[in-house]
Amino acid sequence: MVTLYNEKLGWTTTPLRKIIHVDMDAFYASVEQRDNPDLRGKPVAVGGMHRGVVAAASYEARKYGVHSALPSKTAARRCPDLIFVKPRFEVYREVSVQIQTIFRTYSDLVEPLSLDEAYLDVTEPKKGPPSATLVARAIKDEIKALTGLTASAGVSYNKFLAKVASAAEKPDGLTVIRPEAAPAFIDSLKIGKFFGVGPVTARKMQDAGIHTGKDLKTWEEEQLVQRFGKSGRYYYRAAHGLDDRPVRTSWVRKSLGAERTFREDIVDPNEMMDKLREIARTVSERLGKKPLKGRTVTLKIKHFDFTVTTRQTTLPEPVSSAEEIMEFVERLLYHAPALPEKPVRLLGITMSNFDDGKEEGRQLSLSLDHASRSEILAAGKA
Repeated sequence: MVTLYNEKLGWTTTPLRKIIHVDMDAFYASVEQRDNPDLRGKPVAVGGMHRGVVAAASYEARKYGVHSALPSKTAARRCPDLIFVKPRFEVYREVSVQIQTIFRTYSDLVEPLSLDEAYLDVTEPKKGPPSATLVARAIKDEIKALTGLTASAGVSYNKFLAKVASAAEKPDGLTVIRPEAAPAFIDSLKIGKFFGVGPVTARKMQDAGIHTGKDLKTWEEEQLVQRFGKSGRYYYRAAHGLDDRPVRTSWVRKSLGAERTFREDIVDPNEMMDKLREIARTVSERLGKKPLKGRTVTLKIKHFDFTVTTRQTTLPEPVSSAEEIMEFVERLLYHAPALPEKPVRLLGITMSNFDDGKEEGRQLSLSLDHASRSEILAAGKA
């Protein structure tokens, strides 16, 4: 255990772990620039062709405000010289396997977060020195030698600080936050840089006068819960450098789904149903591979103006076949509360509330279009 002192909490203890968070730099875009010399040094966006969204942006493109999940039209407007490249997810997965293999030579306690990032507990590394800093440097060097790509790493005594540290010096960075330095680091950290604080919550915090970790520390736990819900407890602990979560090699799958973005908006209900049947077949196939059955069906509808609505129903018995899923999706489309009134650019189906709680995995929602939104958010973003 490591003992920390805080003016509010007094002396507190937290598990003495050595945690590394490794995050590949602009993963998808870097792979494309590696494999195509003509793209090197140029602003590149992976995905985003036609009516999609950007899956990843090179650092050259980021200077213009191009980033993942940005609509392609907006990206092209911000950077007229932007080069759009079709994603090659099979290649990204192959590279990811190479990287994960390197991780596992140093520790069996590896928790992948996506194709391009993971936590490692190297409290007792399988090889190399007992120093987490030296292990992180060795991992970065091996990744560079094997794949030609750079990674950034954060090292600290818990997952929160390791995650934040990995983003502190991108690209090709290595940041170490020791226990004695954690309070000052957190005090100076902008609230938008806190892992788990998204743009919407960051704006709410800023409206409440919370701009840095130091500001966040002035709030009592119950005040944060009252203002921000259950997440307030996490924000309180993060502000004080407390995070007892272990690196987990398994977890309970929460949901599984698929979605598809269309080149042209859809207004015909029959065409919507045709597209949804294709999506339902994909969801059913993925459920069958686990195998899983879900009780809750969620229909996602994104309109031409990017507004999103979701419709959900919970079934008395779990289902997994495409026909069973579509039976309830049809009801959601037509009757809950009515057909979409605006043109539709994306449809998605997600199954959750699984019957078998023993299944290990993580939330998965893979898009079927040329710019997969779930993989956009999961990888290639940093």
